[in-house]
Amino acid sequence: MPQNGERDQWASKIGLILAVAGNAVGLGNFLRFPVQAADNGGGAFMIPYFIFFLILGIPLMWIEWGIGRHGGRYKHGSAPGMFDVIWKNDFAKYVGALGLFISLTILIYYTYIESWTLGYSIFSITKSYFGEGTANAMRSFLYSYQGREAGSNFDSIWVAYILMLITFTINFWILYRGISRGIEKLAKIAMPLLLIFAVILAVRIITLGTPDPSIPENSVWNGFAFIWNPDFSKLGNPKIWLAAAGQIFFTLSVGMGTIHAYASYLTPKDDIALSGLTTASTNEFVEVVLGASIAIPVAVAFFGLDATKEFAAGGAFDLGFVSMPLIFQKIPLGQIFGFLWFLLLFFAGITSSVAMGQPLIAFLEDEFGMDRKRAVFTLALVVLIAVQFVVFFLKFGFLDEMDYWAGTFGLVVFALVETVLFMWVFGAENAWKEMNAGGDFKIPRGFFYIMKFVTPVVLFVIMSWWFVTDAIPTLLLTKYEVVEVTYQTQTGPVTATLSDGDELKFINKDDLSIEPLVMVYNPEVKEDVVTMVDRLIVTQQRYDLQIHSKGSVITPSEEVYLTNVQKAEVTIPNAPYIWGSRVLMILLFAGLLYLVRKGWSKYSGKEHSKLNPEF
Repeated sequence: MPQNGERDQWASKIGLILAVAGNAVGLGNFLRFPVQAADNGGGAFMIPYFIFFLILGIPLMWIEWGIGRHGGRYKHGSAPGMFDVIWKNDFAKYVGALGLFISLTILIYYTYIESWTLGYSIFSITKSYFGEGTANAMRSFLYSYQGREAGSNFDSIWVAYILMLITFTINFWILYRGISRGIEKLAKIAMPLLLIFAVILAVRIITLGTPDPSIPENSVWNGFAFIWNPDFSKLGNPKIWLAAAGQIFFTLSVGMGTIHAYASYLTPKDDIALSGLTTASTNEFVEVVLGASIAIPVAVAFFGLDATKEFAAGGAFDLGFVSMPLIFQKIPLGQIFGFLWFLLLFFAGITSSVAMGQPLIAFLEDEFGMDRKRAVFTLALVVLIAVQFVVFFLKFGFLDEMDYWAGTFGLVVFALVETVLFMWVFGAENAWKEMNAGGDFKIPRGFFYIMKFVTPVVLFVIMSWWFVTDAIPTLLLTKYEVVEVTYQTQTGPVTATLSDGDELKFINKDDLSIEPLVMVYNPEVKEDVVTMVDRLIVTQQRYDLQIHSKGSVITPSEEVYLTNVQKAEVTIPNAPYIWGSRVLMILLFAGLLYLVRKGWSKYSGKEHSKLNPEF
């Protein structure tokens, strides 16, 4: 339980606001948000996005500030102790361990992703990727750097590994320096620089106008129109609403216990009403105004709307690490703007990653009486061991599995739990009083009813929907099923892998009157694809083989001399690594549960009362 030593304090209110805003402003503001907007109807996406910001984002921000400050009153800086004092049930602290698990798991893989941005800032200023003129070439540069495939750019994964160690060291050096001398100082430097870099990039992109006058539809303004002009007919699609709700979780960093930890270092007289609203608004400004002004508009200007949608369909990393480097090669002083772009992403990442480490360090300090040095060293050792699996098994989906359970589904589960505990178990009136105490303004009463009724219901609906549509298929591994088509050529057997939405196309070169054989992988008809291939008999003829992903050719057309299609089967190629990722997460969660039990078993109820007279 808490020790009687003095806890660290924020040195200034602006430092606190910048730190919490830095926690919220992450890679998702500049990479995930543009992808979600582009993939979900552009302007139509913004309508549910702002609705969920009002009924989920802002309420959850105030709830987490309130829980955090209330827990800090009893010298608890992490979710197990905070839940213990608002529920007063022996089971509460174990529920709170979920918050520690989410922060720890995301910190492990986020550190590695963050190091990519540091690496690419160096590659930009040194023009290392200049000359990679196509999307496939740029993708190959990224994959060879990550160790996902062999390439001419990087002989091994050691460049990425060294940059990961540098990023790891910077993170834990900042955490070692504490709240006021480490995290707050970082926020005061990184956040202003991030904003300056983002403004410089946004202004440069806006002034590009139409890079090629012969293609007037490829312009920055059409990129903005795509994001902001709503198509109201798409609002009937529940996918858009769920994507918007999910983006609110990612963008505000709610549901992972980090805001609780920061707020625990406040006093009862400190404002959280205005501070919570300010941090949420700062994050939205960065995401909606700056984040929406960079990646999508410039991609439309250089590649057109259809190509931009294809980049977005490839995910956040395609947009940030493939399309943007291609663009920097096309503009004057591109190496400088590339350096600013990736350094901006690094600052966004590191202000978030140190926030993920703080709840765990606070847990070790408050519940075990460790000094800062020992707590930081203990956490660093765990993260350093665990991140090895992420680095070396990245290409096998190890990181993706961790990201789904901790960084996606886990967020909404934890958010629902904390909302119910604070607004219903602790009591809505008590919670309302806590959130407004010391406030520079009173939260409008309407949010009382939103937080008590609307927010938990919406969270429950989102969790239930995700559980049925995503969690169950992921748990049962059906989400990872692919169709492997093995065929014989004159040079030997070749295997093509079809994942969701991919297609394998055989075009008869000797008889063009024959319709091409197209096999599309869809989870609903995968067995039909297998049956079709099993029945196919291909004689000695020349065929053009293409593999397509969502409409674009991802494997260059290759002319092969087919002798026979041997087999097609449904398989899960990375199953051992997916289970390995799950075993690691189970071990992490079990270890945290053990530490929670051990931390509380050190004190009897009588000693607990002495340390916390108000409890």
